[in-house]
Amino acid sequence: MEMFCNQCEEAAKGVGCTVYGVCGKSPELSALMDTYVYALTGLSKIILLANQCEIETSHYDFDVVEGLFKTITNASFDDKVFIHKIKDVIRKRDELKEKVKNKGVNICDCDVVHFQVINKEQMIKKAIRVGILSTSDEDIRAVRGLIRYGLKGLAAYLSHADKLGFVEKEVIVGLHQALVSCMNPSLELEDYVEIALEVGKLGVKGMALLDKANTSSYGHPEKTEVNLGVGNNPGILVSGHDLHDIKALLEQTKGTGIDIYTHSEMLPAHYYPELKKYDHLVGNYGNAWHKQAKEFESFNGPILMTTNCLVPPKASYADRIYSTGNVGFEGMKHIKIRNEKKDFSEIIEQAKTCEPPQPLEEGTIIGGFAHQQVLSIADQIVEAVKNKDIKRFVVMSGCDGRKKEREYYTDFAKKLPKDVVILTSGCAKYKYNKLSLGSIKGIPRVLDAGQCNDSYSLVVIALKLKETLGLDDINDLPISYNIAWYEQKAVIVLLSLLSLGVKNIHLGPTLPAFLSPNVTNILVKNFKIDTIHDVDDDIKLFIE
Repeated sequence: MEMFCNQCEEAAKGVGCTVYGVCGKSPELSALMDTYVYALTGLSKIILLANQCEIETSHYDFDVVEGLFKTITNASFDDKVFIHKIKDVIRKRDELKEKVKNKGVNICDCDVVHFQVINKEQMIKKAIRVGILSTSDEDIRAVRGLIRYGLKGLAAYLSHADKLGFVEKEVIVGLHQALVSCMNPSLELEDYVEIALEVGKLGVKGMALLDKANTSSYGHPEKTEVNLGVGNNPGILVSGHDLHDIKALLEQTKGTGIDIYTHSEMLPAHYYPELKKYDHLVGNYGNAWHKQAKEFESFNGPILMTTNCLVPPKASYADRIYSTGNVGFEGMKHIKIRNEKKDFSEIIEQAKTCEPPQPLEEGTIIGGFAHQQVLSIADQIVEAVKNKDIKRFVVMSGCDGRKKEREYYTDFAKKLPKDVVILTSGCAKYKYNKLSLGSIKGIPRVLDAGQCNDSYSLVVIALKLKETLGLDDINDLPISYNIAWYEQKAVIVLLSLLSLGVKNIHLGPTLPAFLSPNVTNILVKNFKIDTIHDVDDDIKLFIE
């Protein structure tokens, strides 16, 4: 077996990628990531000791946060970056160890806080001993995977919040504790299940923090009509998730004659007042991440990848795609922070030499239904529920992906009764947000809250609806959950919902490959989790 990776929904044969990653990850890169996560775990262990000694660790905290984010699916594909990062984390771990020792604290003898590697070969060999399969018990391995992958998703949200100046120490300490727990040989399966639910609680807090960061910085999302066509000016296409980056790019392109377009999970940038005020933020180009090869080719201008969801680029546009932050690919031009800001002048100058984008489609779509916007029409919604104009809500949040089976979600949306409203967030919406599904008493039948982290908005809406309707249990709401997943941010959203007591979640198109039969049975028993089935049968199950 050359590699083993099972962290995303595309895990080969529903088990794991063992020869080459479906995402494009090589066996060497997979091994480097395993060693990197192990090194980060060692740093987290020393950080927890340092916290007990009241040593300042904020700098080290975000080495772990940014490091976990970098290992998320479709983020960084550059071996050289991980070789450097592994060495850097070990150096910082040892640096912090000395500070702890100077406080008179003994450092334990476990390998994770002492191991050393010098070169790539040693790093890859280390991965064999510390990677996923080093945990022999399949149930412990499964729930440790659930925890680690949830923490990767949480780290992504904490990273975005930090860029806007919002940090919550309690959540970061919880992240360190959960990560370190995955190396504890004395914990039983039941202990790990409890830790997974605690990670879910951290997920709720992390998403709330990012919501506060985004709305404090850019205002609350508003109902917005977004253009799907193109103009006559050259353009720059922004993909990924980082609103901080698109704000900086919008500022630097003012008055240049360059139009800015969003792609995939950047679509919600149009909903924020402080971003949509830029006249040259002209529309959304394309669909979900997995269609980017064809869409990037036809865009003509430069593309900026701000976070994960990168597909290895084709030669036809490799000279005009840029990465920044935690995303990267060997040979790709990377925009770094210099003098406390990112300089996008190279992208801007290239854009000026490019033809305008080729049109993909025409028309508009409507979004911006985060919690404040929806709660502003709460009376209208409650009245529609009480009058049975709205019979049910279906949460269809999460991720899109390449598998043909995902057409299920388009068919499901089309066949839903006309008195059912879809609540959505994340790129899963691209399976149905361009359908003509109409409205109910002026309420659109697809309410798009925004990015995957804006699943928090859907939770706020559900809890407010529960309060308004006078219900005791969130599961008594007229809400069904039919969620698509792909990568680790979907894992933290799932754990967050479970921590809130939400039951009867249907997850698809397949259940995670990293779950063992016993762990799956625990989730089924405690939370009645299920996968998707036939569209017509599921509609009967959810609605009738």
